Amino acid sequence: MKAVSTTNAPAAIGPYVQGVIVNGMFYSSGQIPLTPSGEVVEGSITEQTAQVFANLEAVLTEAGSSLSQVVKTLVFLKDMNDFAQFNEAYDKHFAGHKPARSAVEVARLPKDVKVEIEVIAVVE
Repeated sequence: MKAVSTTNAPAAIGPYVQGVIVNGMFYSSGQIPLTPSGEVVEGSITEQTAQVFANLEAVLTEAGSSLSQVVKTLVFLKDMNDFAQFNEAYDKHFAGHKPARSAVEVARLPKDVKVEIEVIAVVE
């Protein structure tokens, strides 16, 4: 098991790592819309989703993978009324490649953000 850490994404805000590689697979911790310096990106679900994907791309790169290698995502939304706008923002990051996905509405997310995403990806 190998922990993955990069300064190009926000540091973990608890007792966990940004991600782990096991047997050629990368498992990310949930990424929320924090800048690498730890500031919350305020704004719409579209703006917050863009920052989450910037963070995911950073940890995937550090792991030796990419969004094109993602096989599964797990999405947590604060408000399912944002689902259509979220889908538009999400789709831009997976053009031509559609991983399996779950999406659920939750009562609350860390730092009261609107979205959190985890990924599982192949590492080649």
